Parts: sequence; C-alpha cells; structure tokens
Amino acid sequence: MIARGRRQQNPMDAYLRVDRLPSIWCAGCGIGTAVGCFIRAIERAKLDPDKIVLVSGIGCAGRVAGYVRLDSFHTTHGRAIPFATGLILANPQLRVVVFSGDGDLAAIGGNHLIHAARRNIDMTVICVNNFNYGMTGGQLGPTTPLEARTSTSPYGNFEPPFNLPRLVAASGAPFVARWTVFHLRQLERSLAEALVRPGFNFVEVVAHCPTLYGRLNKQGQAVDGLRYFKEKSIIKNGVDPAEADIAMDGPIIVGKFVDIQRPTFYSNYQQVCAKAQKAK
Repeated sequence: MIARGRRQQNPMDAYLRVDRLPSIWCAGCGIGTAVGCFIRAIERAKLDPDKIVLVSGIGCAGRVAGYVRLDSFHTTHGRAIPFATGLILANPQLRVVVFSGDGDLAAIGGNHLIHAARRNIDMTVICVNNFNYGMTGGQLGPTTPLEARTSTSPYGNFEPPFNLPRLVAASGAPFVARWTVFHLRQLERSLAEALVRPGFNFVEVVAHCPTLYGRLNKQGQAVDGLRYFKEKSIIKNGVDPAEADIAMDGPIIVGKFVDIQRPTFYSNYQQVCAKAQKAK
C-alpha cells in the first residue's frame, strides 16, 4: 500500500523532475503522452541520458524542458533550433533534441526550421501539433486546418495551413515522420529511430487540445480526441508528404514518410577543414 498523499514510483521517474509535478498542462492534454513516448524512446535506443540535451521554445510544449531530468534549455520564442544548433556545433558528441510546438517551430521559428533541415544539422525535432496557440488563449496558428474555429477565427479559418512533413521534407530533412498521441508504440519506435540517426530528424506528433481547440470545434473531451485519431488516422509509410495535408474532418495520414541518407552539416564542415589543412 502507498501512504496517502505520496506519489507511486514510476519507471519514468528517473527521467522526470518529479518535484515539479503536477505539470501545468490541462487534463487530457496530449503533450504528456508525447513526453512519455520520448522517455521510453530513450530507453529503447539505449542512450546515455547524460549525453542528451533537450531544448524547447515558448508555448505549452515548450514547457517540457522544465519537467525532464536532462540537461535542458527553455529558450526564447521561436529560437529553440538556433540554440540547439550552437550546442551541437560546440559539442558534436551530444544528442540534441528540440521539443516544442507548432506555433513556436513553424510560425515565429519557421525560418530556423527550414534552414536547419536544409543544412542537415544533427538534431531531432519533436513538434507537438495541436493546431493552435494553446498557452495564450487558443489563437489561430500556422497549422490550424481550414474552417477550424479558434479564438481569433471565430467564424472559421480561411488561411491555408502548413503541412509540416511536406515543409521539412521539401527543405531537405532526411527523416520525416508523423504520428498521433493515439499511436503510442509507433511514436515511441519512430522517436527511438530518430534519436540515433545522423542529420536532421523531424517527428510531428499530432495531439489534441481539449480545453481550447477541442472545445471551440465541438470535439468533446480528451477521450473523444483519442477516438477521433483512432478512426481518422491512416498509416501510409513512404507516402509523398504532399499527400499528408490535414483537413478539418480528416483523414490524418501518419507514418514514416522520408528515410534517406545525405551528408550532414558537420561532415561537410569537416571535409572543408581537411581540404583547407592540406592546402596550407
């Protein structure tokens, strides 16, 4: 039996700052599920936690940096990727992970996202996409589906959203995947694979936001969001990311879309340095 008021030990506790729990996330939020998959992916990949650095930006998903027992940085809005770039270039032995949301990474941080993919910087980017700016009132974001209602689009969104897998794939990312928070095991395996690959690896995690986006779009409670992901998701590994647009009423194409190899930024840098040394 566990004494009243004491928290039962969990295998994931070694990776969490349990003294900071409970988290600020709303009941039913999908971000906690994504964090759990990330932690189990570290175990699956048999990585040394002391060699992992997690960087996040601003927003609901950006608060992950404060809850994981890893070296972590909670950075300024939209600047998680340049912070992470500096870390990996300063110490290429690190495994650098960016964990943030669709607004932070694809709106104010969008320029950094596409150029990190183009350069093939060694990092894993985990983007939790809940289709709105959940922390600041549920405003319209860069991934909000057409016709969806938000606090700043009360009559429905008329701005075409980003298809994030297509965006990063077109920018040169060699590994691109998307799963929902319903697909626990697939997401865990995908993250484990991304964590050990060289180059820029992008995993989109489609999550529900029952408090704001879900309420405004009459999607019910958190369990209804999971049921929606179960019913609407179609697994298509290897599909062209251009076919993976997300409409208001689905379907949601999930899977591993891109898995190729190409020279990383650091390997190209080493080649240039070696040639310069020979030329002296």
